[in-house]
Amino acid sequence: MKVFFSIACMLLVIVGYAQDTTIFFEGKSYRLPDVIVRNNLDYKSVLQRIKNDTTFYKAFRNLRVIEYSAYNNLRMLDKNNAVAASYNSKSLQHREKGCRYTTVTDQQVTGDMLDNNGDFNYMSGEMFAGLFFSKEKICGENNIVNGSTISTDGKRGIDKHIEQLKMLFFNPGKKIPGIPFIGNKLDLYDDNAHKLYDYRLDYVPYNGDYAYVFTVKAKEDLGMFRRDDVVIDEMTTWFDYKNMQVLARSYSLSYNAAVYDFDVKMEVQMTKINGLLVPKFIRYKGNFKALFKKRERGEFTATLFDFK
Repeated sequence: MKVFFSIACMLLVIVGYAQDTTIFFEGKSYRLPDVIVRNNLDYKSVLQRIKNDTTFYKAFRNLRVIEYSAYNNLRMLDKNNAVAASYNSKSLQHREKGCRYTTVTDQQVTGDMLDNNGDFNYMSGEMFAGLFFSKEKICGENNIVNGSTISTDGKRGIDKHIEQLKMLFFNPGKKIPGIPFIGNKLDLYDDNAHKLYDYRLDYVPYNGDYAYVFTVKAKEDLGMFRRDDVVIDEMTTWFDYKNMQVLARSYSLSYNAAVYDFDVKMEVQMTKINGLLVPKFIRYKGNFKALFKKRERGEFTATLFDFK
């Protein structure tokens, strides 16, 4: 029976590439392989769960309540894409009596990555540290998603930028307050977005099993003025077909405004440890210019392991 099911799934995938069907869900169009529609798969339920997904954010909140190690690599590039500064380390997150903190070992630094106090000289480094390092003890956290929000209230400067980055990182496709010109252009599911993007749901082999893959991509025939409404160029998410948990996500964002511009690509891969979904690999590559700041071209990877 298991062999028959695997063969059937393979046939679904192979045939599914041959033809697409446009369906309407909540008054908006999505493209599906014709075979998904013809085999009566509950695609409406799948689309609804994708739209309301919180498992991606939950996976990162899970990191607050466990111990783990990470290899960290951060590089800053010059205009010729040569390495101007670099940072490599191994970090360990510890948990004691409901608190977490980070220790760093095997640290190797080149160029002007750090100042004399050991703090990052670059905004990219500050954001990276703000996301993954906690030098001081942080207590009283949990991994509950319901009712939790990321907010910029009461935050300024780099702290505010870190919170905005978290919103982009954990909730891509949702509105973000406080970012001039683009805050309302990040929603991938409102009426205006469906005029700008193509949406496709597919069913594909993934790491020896199968997954739903949902792709949102800016339409190719947008005029110059409509293209100015696009911030997320493309986002692809792989979902476990059995429980709809996020297995991986990649997305690219770009925008050019009068006071800043950016071109950012991110990739996250997940794993499961004792039933908890957690990130195991994170890659970021960004080129951005902010008002009164030097242009930064940075990239980092974090490889997480030894979860406890």
